[in-house]
Amino acid sequence: MERPVYRARRELFERMEIPVTKADIQILKWKQRSRLFLWEGMLRSLFVVKRIFDILVSSIALIILSPLILGVAICIIIEDGYPVIYMQKRVGLNGLEFRFYKFRSMVKGAEKMKMELLGQNEFRDGVTFKMKDDPRLLRCGRFLRRYSIDEIPQFFNVLIGDISIVGPRPPLSEEVKSYSLSDRKRLHVKPGLTCLWQIGGRSDIPFDKQVGLDMQYIQSQSIFKDLVIVLKTIPAVLFGRGAY
Repeated sequence: MERPVYRARRELFERMEIPVTKADIQILKWKQRSRLFLWEGMLRSLFVVKRIFDILVSSIALIILSPLILGVAICIIIEDGYPVIYMQKRVGLNGLEFRFYKFRSMVKGAEKMKMELLGQNEFRDGVTFKMKDDPRLLRCGRFLRRYSIDEIPQFFNVLIGDISIVGPRPPLSEEVKSYSLSDRKRLHVKPGLTCLWQIGGRSDIPFDKQVGLDMQYIQSQSIFKDLVIVLKTIPAVLFGRGAY
């Protein structure tokens, strides 16, 4: 059966009184398929290069930061005991859940305490929960949060393929339930350790603008852009703007 796009072109040629042969239709089909194969090939190449980049960066980071990882673990144990690592379910590529790792920066039972603090949420969008002076934070936890040290274990998430170095931040399941259809487009790519709104203000940026920046990245992602975001993440982490 002739596809609508080819039929439309043939009918256009006929109205213009241009003779259309089977060879012309075959050429049109070949051009269409060639463009499709080229586009798919470029996407596959991007995914492969990005995965190699993720493995290299996460492996090097975990090795270099191993003394810091040990030091942070000791600080948490001294202040509030075990566990050192906080595991949380987050939503990743195509809506699949995975275990998300962070250094524990809050007291034990922080999730239960959250219900009592919902009225003090800094974000009024009804999706995310953030407080500048969260009473659940450990003393060392404030320092860990400010300089994103609590997120170092996520390099392991990158290494095993749950997330990438660059991509939209993975949301909580309860946040996804509040997503609009447009917001859910963030789930069409693998989430990341850092992203455009992470380098532009982090928690100071409202949710709708976070979505807008994520969509901007998704529509124009490239290895070069990932490198630029990674480099800009360094001063963003050092100055700690919007981190709480």
